[in-house]
Amino acid sequence: MVHRVLRGFLGIVVVLAMVAGVVLLGLRATAALRETNVLADSIPREGRRVETDAGVIYVEEAGPVSGIPLLLVHGSVGWSRIWAEITPALNRNGYRTIAMDLPPMGFSDPDPGENYGRVAQAGRITALARALGVRPILIAHSFGAGPTIEAAMLTPDSFRGMVLVSAAVGLDAHLEPRALPVVLRSLAVRQLAISATATNFYATGALVRMFLNRKDMLTRAQIETLQQPWRLQGTTRALAGWVPNLLVPPTDALSTRPLSYADVEMPVALIWGDSDTTTPLAQAEALQAALGDATLAVLPDVGHIPQIEDPEALRAALVAALAQVGAGQ
Repeated sequence: MVHRVLRGFLGIVVVLAMVAGVVLLGLRATAALRETNVLADSIPREGRRVETDAGVIYVEEAGPVSGIPLLLVHGSVGWSRIWAEITPALNRNGYRTIAMDLPPMGFSDPDPGENYGRVAQAGRITALARALGVRPILIAHSFGAGPTIEAAMLTPDSFRGMVLVSAAVGLDAHLEPRALPVVLRSLAVRQLAISATATNFYATGALVRMFLNRKDMLTRAQIETLQQPWRLQGTTRALAGWVPNLLVPPTDALSTRPLSYADVEMPVALIWGDSDTTTPLAQAEALQAALGDATLAVLPDVGHIPQIEDPEALRAALVAALAQVGAGQ
């Protein structure tokens, strides 16, 4: 009797595993059928691609050419358009905004060697500033903050200051090195995981809302904007090459070491949601302590993505932070 029950249970497990496998393969096939747009033929009219020493980078620019330049960096699986509701207010205050796509996200060229580590991404930020001939104030959100801080630490003369929004930095992460889970060491498996999550059009809304406190603020138009680059050829494959950098903290980066922040001489401002469960407010306070004299603006009832949850509050906080950073140059 026991053996019969065990066989029945194992049979159910096998069937469920087979069903899950079929679903995953179906989602991967769906992604492949959707990802047909050629990058060179799909550049949004709102932006342009810039040749740099670190590859071709897509940017969206606005505001007076003579204004203080702001280089805006998005978070994970985002792209430059995440700042679209924020930049007009900055432009009205006289700033020139340059929102960039960090590869392999958006409309920048993926790296042929799939080198998307924090130091390499920092090099792309610096290379873009150099190619554009600007010395900007850096504005970075979430996972984009790590490469941004790294760029400021490695080439401080290239930038005027920083504003960090809900920064996902991983202070002291190098002290506990982690390896990629065994199941995700296969590129093929990672592609299945990405096609079921990050590039699954049916899951976008639910996934983004996981990072929000005000979940009802996410609109269908915003979802479609986030999805816009995911029709490019090879999107799921490229993100599968990038995702180890999301899951495994860097061990070679200055920006994970709190003592490195004592050497940061440029002015820095922090903006954080008080209801952020992805990078809780305690992380902002730790970052502020490491920097020593950074300001911290806390947005009430806001989670991890203030661009979606409360763009008006973020606009006001950025204008105030930029005035402080500009005064401290």
